[in-house]
Amino acid sequence: MSVSRLQQLKGHIFPENKITAMAAPSPLSTHVLNTAMGVPGSNMALSLYRQDPTTNTWSLLTSGTTNADGRCPGLITKEMFIAGVYRLHFETALYWESMGETCFYPYVEIVFTIIDPGQKHHVPLLLSRFSYSTYRGS
Repeated sequence: MSVSRLQQLKGHIFPENKITAMAAPSPLSTHVLNTAMGVPGSNMALSLYRQDPTTNTWSLLTSGTTNADGRCPGLITKEMFIAGVYRLHFETALYWESMGETCFYPYVEIVFTIIDPGQKHHVPLLLSRFSYSTYRGS
């Protein structure tokens, strides 16, 4: 097993950015998985938006980059997480280009509705160069 693969496995067992008891966990989380290579989608830029129900315009709430485990901790605070329509935008072309690859989808946007912001919502992205899928996790 290569050293880089061992480092990735270490990140799953001992996450670098794990949330401690002092920090409140985000009510919304995401996890990018590179299913083509069987590894986390690390160092992928992403942005979270919320749609204004009156004007239907999108407001940027936060931007970030996935960590070595393919996660983006602290995506949104409980106070900012209200009922509404949200959009997660993933910069997939930049991710694949950083590995010397091309892809069919230059970006992926997942639009979803939050009815009960008191629940935990997990929106993973399973990704290859030519396909992607998502689901509501827990």
